[in-house]
Amino acid sequence: MASFAKRFGFARTKTANTTEVPALAAQSRDSGSGSNEDGIEKDPAISSGVELKTPETELEANAQLKALKKKHRWDPNLPAETLAGLDDATRSHDIKQELNLVDAFSENSPYPQVRAAVRNYDEDLPCNTIRMWVIGMLLTTVGSALNMLFSMRAPQLIISSLVAQLVAYPIGYAWQVVMPSRKFRLFGKSFSLNPGPFNIKEHTVIVVMANCTFGGGAAYATDVLIAQRAFYKQNFGWGFELLVTISTQCIGYGIAGLLRKYLVWPAAMIWPWDLVNTSLFYALHDKSKTDPTKTHGWSISRYRFFFYCFLGSFVWYWFPGWIATFLSVFAFPTFIRPNSVIVNQLFGGWTGMSLIPITFDWTQVTGYIQSPLVSPWHAIANSLIGMIIFYWITTIGLHYTNHWYGAYLPISDSNSYDNTGMHYNVHKILTPEFTLDIAAYKAYSPLFLSTTFGLCYGLSFAAIAAVIVHTALFHGPELYERWKAARTDDEDIHTRMMRKYKDAPNWWYLCIMISMIAISLAAIYAYDTHLSWWAFFVAILISLVWAVPIGMIQATTNIQLGLNVFTEFLVGYAQPGRPLAMMLFKTYGYITMTQALAFVQDLKLGHYMKVPPRVMFSGQIIATLWSCFVQVAVFEWALGSIPDVCTQTQSNHYSCPNGRVFFNASVIWGLIGPQRIFSPGNIYSGLLWFWLVGALLPVVIYVAARMFPKSNIRYLSAPLIFGGTGYIPPATPLNYLSWGIIGFVFNKYIMNKYRGWWMRFNYLTSAGLDVGLAISTIVIFLCLDLTNQSPPNWWGNTAPANTMDFLDTAIQKTVAPGEFFGPRTW
Repeated sequence: MASFAKRFGFARTKTANTTEVPALAAQSRDSGSGSNEDGIEKDPAISSGVELKTPETELEANAQLKALKKKHRWDPNLPAETLAGLDDATRSHDIKQELNLVDAFSENSPYPQVRAAVRNYDEDLPCNTIRMWVIGMLLTTVGSALNMLFSMRAPQLIISSLVAQLVAYPIGYAWQVVMPSRKFRLFGKSFSLNPGPFNIKEHTVIVVMANCTFGGGAAYATDVLIAQRAFYKQNFGWGFELLVTISTQCIGYGIAGLLRKYLVWPAAMIWPWDLVNTSLFYALHDKSKTDPTKTHGWSISRYRFFFYCFLGSFVWYWFPGWIATFLSVFAFPTFIRPNSVIVNQLFGGWTGMSLIPITFDWTQVTGYIQSPLVSPWHAIANSLIGMIIFYWITTIGLHYTNHWYGAYLPISDSNSYDNTGMHYNVHKILTPEFTLDIAAYKAYSPLFLSTTFGLCYGLSFAAIAAVIVHTALFHGPELYERWKAARTDDEDIHTRMMRKYKDAPNWWYLCIMISMIAISLAAIYAYDTHLSWWAFFVAILISLVWAVPIGMIQATTNIQLGLNVFTEFLVGYAQPGRPLAMMLFKTYGYITMTQALAFVQDLKLGHYMKVPPRVMFSGQIIATLWSCFVQVAVFEWALGSIPDVCTQTQSNHYSCPNGRVFFNASVIWGLIGPQRIFSPGNIYSGLLWFWLVGALLPVVIYVAARMFPKSNIRYLSAPLIFGGTGYIPPATPLNYLSWGIIGFVFNKYIMNKYRGWWMRFNYLTSAGLDVGLAISTIVIFLCLDLTNQSPPNWWGNTAPANTMDFLDTAIQKTVAPGEFFGPRTW
């Protein structure tokens, strides 16, 4: 579909008698973080460097609107009233209404979320500066080193990129004040130590560097290295560690660049989490006042509002996080009956079903699934549908009928058990060569899982199948058209404005991908990893195939579906008995895709902030490569310098919890293998039916949506119903229900009733709460946890810690010494 700019353009001015369409006309009334509220008209045509014109005939406008209607018919983020406006305009052939619609779609985003947080004009600001590189690399080094070190400690602390975004601002401002403005020349290039005020584009690149290096914690490959070094006692040296870390971090970058046409440039790929970053950027750099006529009477500036939210969140977390921890999981029935198995299973918030979900802790709301103020309501609703159907109704039904021997196991946790109800001892089935001892396995026990843990594997199977079928049905024609189209087709205002910058060509990304594949093969074959070359390419193919459908889900909902179970399942069948091969296959198959989507999300952030693509490319790749060296160096230092590291008795709690989980998973999936867990005749074989269920439900929804096109059926998403609750366990229903309730309040009720306030302050509220919590957690960790201080000794801290729910001991039946439950043979 040709773009507005190329075929029709848009009207630069509006006449007084132009007919307005609901929702689209609201674009001029809404006041968001990205709105132009200074009273100065920014001409998008001038900002983008593209000459645009208005459609001249009703026929042209009508054809354009019909194409838009067809393209967005399944778009859950486009307001229903906007689609209704398209219908009315094309049916009535009202030229004024049609031109108004074309104008509205052309000069701003049709999505209220994006209009709320992204400006529809560009400013020429320097971003490839010495200041940006120094601050960016400094934060990359410090953040990567600290996250690597803290990842080896229990509990783990993650320094997020939001913290880097906040910290970078005063550093940049101090640089602006202190450093001289003298110019220098180097290699024929002129530069200044102080190129002027610290600007929003420099800030953006610094945050992108933080995002792609330590925003989600330490590099995933380091868990493989910890499992190998600390638990398998196998050391391949620095060379192997660097090759694996660099390749797993950077293969996804090549994939990300090649997928820009599908996941970055289209307006429908909004990437909700980026809107939190953009809102915080504008709050820090724009001190303009708020117009109370547009925000339901609120006149506070964005900067002050963010500061109040940040301060409130910082102070409040001291209560659920330290002073009164009973506020974190306010499961009051378990406080009343701490030793009742049924009460703790049904009402517990740590290992129970949370039938009365109450929490006063932002950590519980956002700990696994990020802020509910970011995900659109349709995504939250689909996740809640899956939560209620599968984790309330189905789980309770399965558990209390003793299916999967649930009476002898917790109802919800992420541990694995043997047939006596004890944690599965993987060392009992290992040979000295770390392979499966069949005789020992048959003499010991099959593997048992809690009810929610077993069910989550079935839901993972269903989600993997559903996302492919859903994408083919609802987005297949769109993807095909996009594959055929050039970049200039179907552009929105932000893509047009980016055309004035030189793009990073696809061959740059392809070279990165090919070189990283070569490095990966060198690591696999130069060392005794047991991973076959064909298995490696299967893993890369999995990342490529699922990146687009899972990326589209994440880009429109802020929820990412995981491939971890699928990759474990596949390699367990393909190459059984090879635990290191299993870990590497999972990393290349799952984390490569995850890294690719993280890089895509950053590219969209640069797209929104109008950062030149070549600066983005260099910032991302240089920071990522450097962080790999930093993390491996810290990893080596920790293993060599911290006494008793990665042991349960380590005095400072450097027990390597993530690496330990990875080690246990490698033994379970790499040694026992899925064939002994899911194949016909085994305990969890019934879960394989979820593959079929996952493939069929999208078809049912698609048929129903076509039969009733104006109903709410169009908002149903099978991948989200099955996979939206993918973090249970270790997450609990409390996390998802509290997330859903708050999401309803902000992204349904407030968004619909107080749209002006929502567009101005919603994402800032999220940023303030998140950053305040992060800084408060860091202060408590550094000042109290590391100095071995204890919380106040009173009922509010001791009583909740003595419930069966908290202790994970809410089990209905136990076996006598010498007896066991489950099958007699296995």
